[in-house]
Amino acid sequence: MNDQIQKQLGKTLWNIADQLRGSMNADDFRDYMLSFLFLRYLSDNYEAAAKRELGNDYPDLPDVLARTGASTPLQAWYEDNPDDVAEFEKQMRRKVHYVVQPPYLWNNIADLARRQSDELLLTLYDGFKYIENESFQSTFGGLFSEINLYSEKLGKTQADKNKKLCSIIAEVARGLAEFSSEVDHLGDAYEYLIGQFAAGSGKKAGEFYTPQQISDILSTIVTLDSQEPATGKKDRLASVLDFACGSGSLLLNVRKRMGPHGIGKIFGQESNITTYNLARMNMLLHGVKDTEFEIFHGDTLENEWDMLRELNPAKKPSFDAIVANPPFSLRWEPTDAMGDDVRFKNYGLAPKSAADFAFLLHGFHFLKDEGVMAIILPHGVLFRGGAEERIRTKLLKDGHIDTVIGLPANLFYSTGIPVCILVLKKCKKPDDVLFINAAEHFAKGKRQSQLTDEHIAKIIDTYQFRTEQDRYSKRVSMERIAEEGYNLNISRYISTAVGEEEIALEDTQSELVAIEKQVREATVRHNSFLKELGLSLLPGGD
Repeated sequence: MNDQIQKQLGKTLWNIADQLRGSMNADDFRDYMLSFLFLRYLSDNYEAAAKRELGNDYPDLPDVLARTGASTPLQAWYEDNPDDVAEFEKQMRRKVHYVVQPPYLWNNIADLARRQSDELLLTLYDGFKYIENESFQSTFGGLFSEINLYSEKLGKTQADKNKKLCSIIAEVARGLAEFSSEVDHLGDAYEYLIGQFAAGSGKKAGEFYTPQQISDILSTIVTLDSQEPATGKKDRLASVLDFACGSGSLLLNVRKRMGPHGIGKIFGQESNITTYNLARMNMLLHGVKDTEFEIFHGDTLENEWDMLRELNPAKKPSFDAIVANPPFSLRWEPTDAMGDDVRFKNYGLAPKSAADFAFLLHGFHFLKDEGVMAIILPHGVLFRGGAEERIRTKLLKDGHIDTVIGLPANLFYSTGIPVCILVLKKCKKPDDVLFINAAEHFAKGKRQSQLTDEHIAKIIDTYQFRTEQDRYSKRVSMERIAEEGYNLNISRYISTAVGEEEIALEDTQSELVAIEKQVREATVRHNSFLKELGLSLLPGGD
């Protein structure tokens, strides 16, 4: 599927969403829409694998419909081969890692919707429960917990709710039928819809969506081979972590750069239950097997993930790459005990008014010695005083801050403030900090500022080769940074002011004389016309 067709699929689905949600809140409707797309993906992928597995035994659809009235070939095979079902499902779990039984396949659900069947609501409810608890080897409990099929937003009575769901699913099915059923691209359509819903969600979008352009920058930075800059990306990452992963798009961008087999395992953490479910669906939609990722629902600052609470340094988990776009300047309530927390005790606690450095230190604690961390933060972390100044100073003295990248304002749906990317390493080699001031390099969009491919490439090239360019990038020694009181405000090191152009007085004088002569000649001509008309003459035309 080429990019044009892919974009059209996304637009078609968005138009359906826009038309059908009616009085329902866009955020609520998002969960229904994305869940149906997810079910379609699981079904298509499963049926394609079943066809390969069964070979000539896979029933031909026209024959199936004529003989049994089944809505899917797989349903007919199940009915004709009851003794073989258990072994077949065992094989499917081994090969595609999950099972979707025929009643819950998208084509059957869509058929019920087309027929306005009274069975649709209950079948869909049972199907969601089945996928959560039985489909996968590792259960995905609560995957659809935010989708209330019995919500009054769908209608007052059960019949009304069923009718509304029928109309939504039938329309989605029609929209998807216009396009190829290549399952590999449904994940991209899912990402497109997430972006569109984010655009309409304002500040709420910050909970689950990192703009693609910024995601591209972060994912490229952590996958570059710093030992051999000219060779490009690393061959493999054993693990990657995003401790504020939202819908998982940033992690998937890292995977896209590394290739489907370039990462050992993907780890994410998310505190918002709805967004946590979006992330798990997003992973599966992009072909990441359930054994290849782990997303945890819990509070990052409280460190609720048991895996990360290991106190034995020899067993402490660590990651090759860490990316994050945590909530900006979140108010938090650190406890007294957190002063001894292994994540913070060497640097101190971030102030209650802004948890930015708490998030940063959390991630940095779990970074491997040769790993790279790239995190998006508000500019305040570069220059604010107090506890943040003490944390920043120690990170600099310890040689852990590698690069500071200033980005344009208004890149996010959730806020118009300018942000920066901090790149951290535990064993960085250069005894300087690279500053990149990309704040003035953007294209103006309708709602948000846009970074073009050229803008992104310039940032990446400058980072990768640590090049210096007047008014854009500079390598600053630790001595100079110390002189500035460990303040990382980019304007202290890179001047963007353009010097006033020198004026050549002789040339300017000549231009003024010529202009004055032209004015006199024009006035003379104009006065000649006025004289003929008997009108008063203009002065200066003698």
